[in-house]
Amino acid sequence: MWRGLARVGLVALALCLSVLVVFLVGMRAKSPRVQRAVRQMNKAYWNPRAMATAGTPGAYASVVHHVGRRSGTTRSTPVVPVATDDGFVVALPYGPGADWVQNVLAAGAATIVHEGEIYEVTDPEIVPTAELDAHFTASDRRTQRLFNVDRCLRVRRVTAPTPSP
Repeated sequence: MWRGLARVGLVALALCLSVLVVFLVGMRAKSPRVQRAVRQMNKAYWNPRAMATAGTPGAYASVVHHVGRRSGTTRSTPVVPVATDDGFVVALPYGPGADWVQNVLAAGAATIVHEGEIYEVTDPEIVPTAELDAHFTASDRRTQRLFNVDRCLRVRRVTAPTPSP
């Protein structure tokens, strides 16, 4: 009986390690299948949980409010921006093809709720991550290298922040 349980445990461990390797290699190689699977899981599972606290003081994530380029409806997406002197930068692990990025680029503007304050932002541009290294922590830079994150979205603040409701 114990041998059977040990085998099941080893098979489960091997399966988990295999999934981890496929995830890491797929994200580094920017595999469309892996990125699509990760995006779908994020949309279905992680994003709704992140939205519960996103944008509040001390939260891991902030919220970017953007207008759908096809639908015209307002959408909200959790992101992890880094504040700069004149705006924000957001690392793009899925690249610039993510829907929210395309929406912000198409509209030329968005709203970011960060640390309990609302910022109107404009002038979105895709910038190589290497140009913005100084804005990220050493830990962020290691993670970006691990996952081959080579581009960021940079936006400029238009207005002074207002407190979020």
